[in-house]
This record gives sequence, structure tokens and C-alpha cells, in this order.
Amino acid sequence: MTTLPPKHSQILVIGGGPSGSYAASVLAREGMDVTLLEAAQFPRYHIGESLIPSARHYLRFIDAEEKLVQAGFKHKPGAAIKFNQHKREGYTDFVALGIHNSSWNVIRSQFDDLLLQHARSCGVAVHERTKVDAVQFEVKDTCRPVSVSWTSMAAGGEGTAGTTTFDYLIDASGRAGIMSTKYLKNRHYNESLRNIAIWGYWRDAGTYGGGTSREGSPWFEALTDESGWAWFIPLHDGTTSVGVVMNQKTFAEGAQEASLPSSPFTPAAAPNPRGSMMTARYLAALGNAPGVLDLLLAQGSMVEDSVKSASDYSYKATEHAGPHFRLSGDAGAFIDPCFSSGIHLALTSAMSAAASICAAIRGDCSEERAGKWHTERVMTSYTRFQLVVLSAYKQFRNQAEDVLSDIDEDNFDRAFAMFRPVIQGDADVGIRLSEDELQQSLDFCAHLFNPTTPEQHAALARGGEIASDLLDVNKPVVGRAALDEALHVSSSGSARIDERGHDGRERGYEEEAKLVLDKINARRVVQPEYAISNMEQEAIGGYAVRLQRGSLGLVKVEELGESRVKVGV
Repeated sequence: MTTLPPKHSQILVIGGGPSGSYAASVLAREGMDVTLLEAAQFPRYHIGESLIPSARHYLRFIDAEEKLVQAGFKHKPGAAIKFNQHKREGYTDFVALGIHNSSWNVIRSQFDDLLLQHARSCGVAVHERTKVDAVQFEVKDTCRPVSVSWTSMAAGGEGTAGTTTFDYLIDASGRAGIMSTKYLKNRHYNESLRNIAIWGYWRDAGTYGGGTSREGSPWFEALTDESGWAWFIPLHDGTTSVGVVMNQKTFAEGAQEASLPSSPFTPAAAPNPRGSMMTARYLAALGNAPGVLDLLLAQGSMVEDSVKSASDYSYKATEHAGPHFRLSGDAGAFIDPCFSSGIHLALTSAMSAAASICAAIRGDCSEERAGKWHTERVMTSYTRFQLVVLSAYKQFRNQAEDVLSDIDEDNFDRAFAMFRPVIQGDADVGIRLSEDELQQSLDFCAHLFNPTTPEQHAALARGGEIASDLLDVNKPVVGRAALDEALHVSSSGSARIDERGHDGRERGYEEEAKLVLDKINARRVVQPEYAISNMEQEAIGGYAVRLQRGSLGLVKVEELGESRVKVGV
């Protein structure tokens, strides 16, 4: 017999994806009464298979990291990126340059189910096949939700309707975003990222870095027609996720052509390649990704009927909280598949939602202050990754048009504070960044994709002529003058990076060192996101997270002491 949701729950979570499951697990472990309603029956398919290593730290906090280790997912030691077809690819571990760590490429149906079952084990009352139909509010014209109406589908297909009241609501309903789209109506799409993603699955594909320490790393590269980029992500079941992301307008213009696009694949490699326009367009687009072609054409064959697509997925809500509710994960915002930030932002926002709710319940601050803190915390993380993604697209498209149109909200200014000393020195500037400053900020972030390797970073460190602070991604962003001075002092030294350029000629020490230092400096933009401990070290609006099991919440900066806290930007 199917157990129905309760009449009341202290905290109700809508959605059992990574963000909902994580927030529910955290709160249940804090002793809260938590109910989770999920419309689907897990496991269920989802895209987004490449994790960045911050997931380790978040899962460790809820004692789920070992479950991920034991799940057998594909080991991801790093990522190879070729965002300029005229240069060699770069390689980085995405954690911290020079620090060994790793992550996984996951089959999302299995990964998401693992997190949902972990929520159950933490004491969350999980109800699958239970769809939230509507949210009810306290009184007319207010934004405080007090109950939801749901329909629970029994095994035989018969639906049972009911209502659950709650003290707090977390909307983790994914792209559907019931609170943002149906009630708040505050979702805004990123016009410069109006892309379409098309992907499929392949068997017997090649392996990037086979037989080396890089084996298992995903491969990303810019498309030769400057319309977008491609991904190649090996999975532990022997298949490989291969996708392209391109401008929607470019895709639509191609779709209007009378003839089907040509494909570099033989029928044996791609079954029924002309059986559908979407599959044909997908295969043709892969023709603009020479690195992917090299990995596929040897013996790879596409899994039949595996091609899927998604569009209109880049958006953000203007507010992520209100009286007694929080938005979490894709229900509030999603940027782009580029840089694999989806799961990170899902877990970050889930922790933020949980900590802010605990803070209000435990009296750390008012509910209003806790809600505002959550919005500021989510938008700070979102904007850091947005800068990186927009910088990448500026490279993809080889132009600056459109990418600035999404950076237009007052609460984004904090994310640019770190650039001011770099861009303007000590000059007196206004509150808002100018268009020129924004362009320079994007150019600064683009250094993250410099074509360097761990070997180059290690060689520069071994030379001993560059100050260790300049090689540490955890240090503050530094200005161009400091980097230039370091390069000038060291260029006459004996240290040398023996990496050779694409044309086979040895590059000069100073040129190689500049690439490394610029990449490390750019890395510092998103480095605060890569360890959960930074949530207790980085103050947002005067508060940081009290990251302690059993007393999770928010604490004022002055109570922590200046030595432990850095002010958020």
C-alpha cells in the first residue's frame, strides 16, 4: 500500500533531484521534520554527467562521499579543454592548480537515485510519484506559502489527491521551477546564452589520455564554425556522452535549409543518420569538432535513438527566497553546461537554503534577513560561474557582442569587486562597472582557459624564482604590474618550462610563465566555490555559515573573528 504524504511537515521539499535531496538530507540530519515530494519514480534519466570536485566536499558533509566512491562511477582526474582550434588543448583538474584531487563522470539516473536514497537514510520522508499541483499562500496578495496540493499516483495508476501544510518550503522542482514561474513570475532568461544542446551516446569510442594519468577526463572543444562547443564525457557503463552546444539562431537557420546536412559518419557508425532532422543536424555539428571526431571515428558507433536536445535552459530568478520559502538548484537558476557548474550550484544553493532556514528557526537572525542572505549567497556563486561561462563564449564566438546583456543587476556588483584593483588600480570609480570594465573582466576570466598543463605549473614552481603566493590559487587576485614584475625578475633565471608549442618550437620561458600565472590568477575568481569550508569563511551581507553538525545556521562576522572570515565579493 502506498504511503501518502503527511498532513503537515515542518519543512517540505518539492523535487528529489540533487538539490532537493541534498537540502532535505542536511535538514533531516539537523533534527528537522522533512518531507520530500518527487513527481517521478527514480531512477529516471537526466543530463549533466560531469561533476566538478566540489561535490566531494558537499557530500562528505552529509556522509555520502563514500557511497559515491563505491558506486563505481568513471574516475575524472581532470578535464581537457581546447577553446581555440589554433592552439593545443589545456588540461586542469578544476580543483586547484598544483593540488591533486579528482571527481567523477556519472550516469545521472544512478547518481540522483543515490542521493535520494541517502535522503531516506537520513530520515527524510520521501514520496515518489507525487506531483505538486499548486501552492497555497497565507492570505491574498502575500508571498508566504503555507501548503501544497498534490496528487500521488498509486502503483496501479490511480491518483490520490491531498494537501500538506508546512512551516518552510524549499522549491527544488528543477527547470519547472513552480514558485518562480507560476507564482513569483521572476524568471529571466539570459539572452546571450540562448543556446540549444544536442547530445547522444556512443559505444566503443576512443579515450582521451588513454594509458596516462589523464585517462577518463572529459574533452571539451570549440566548434570550428564559432557557433559553440562540444563535449566528450566517458561513462562507467562503457558508453560516452557526446554533445554539442550552439547558438539557437544558428541552429534554426540551418534547420531551414531544404536539404539535410551532410555528416562525416558512415551509416555503420551512426545508425539511420538521415532518419530524423535532429539526428542529422547533431551528426553534422560534430563535424565541426575535430578532436571529438578523432575520438569517435576509429570504431565508435552511436546508440540508436539516443539523440536528445534541450533549449531555453539559461536563466535566473531575481529573488531566490521570500517569507518561509527558498528556491534551490535549477528551480532558481541555471547557467549553461559549459564548465559543468550545474551540480555545484545545485549543492551550493541547497546548503544555502538549509543553513538559512536553520538560522531563522534557531534565532541566528530574522527570517527576512535569512532569506535575503540566501538570495545573495546564490547570486554570488551564480555570477562567478556566469563570468567564466560568458568569457568562454566570448572566445567561442570570437566577438564581444551580446555577452554583456545579462550582467545588469545591482546585486551582481559584488562579484566584480575583485576586478577593480586589477582594472582600475586605485582610481576612484563609480558603483556600477562601465561596459569597458565588464569587457576587461571577461578578458581576465578568459585566462582560465589558457592552454597550460599540470606539468608546466609544476615546472614553474620547481624553478623557485616565482613567489609562492603567485602560484597559489587560494590567494587574492593580483594586478598585472605584480605579475609583470615577477616575470621580469625570473626571466633571466635558470628555471625553464620545456613545453613545446603547437608548431614544434620551444616557447620562451617568459611566454610560458605568463600563461601559467595568468591562468592561476583567473582561477582565483571561482576558487572560493570549490570547498564547502569557504561558506563559513566567506561573509555575505555580514553573515557566514556556521558549518557545524547539529547547530547549522548563520553567524555574524564579528562573532567569528577577522582571522577566520574574508568578506564576500
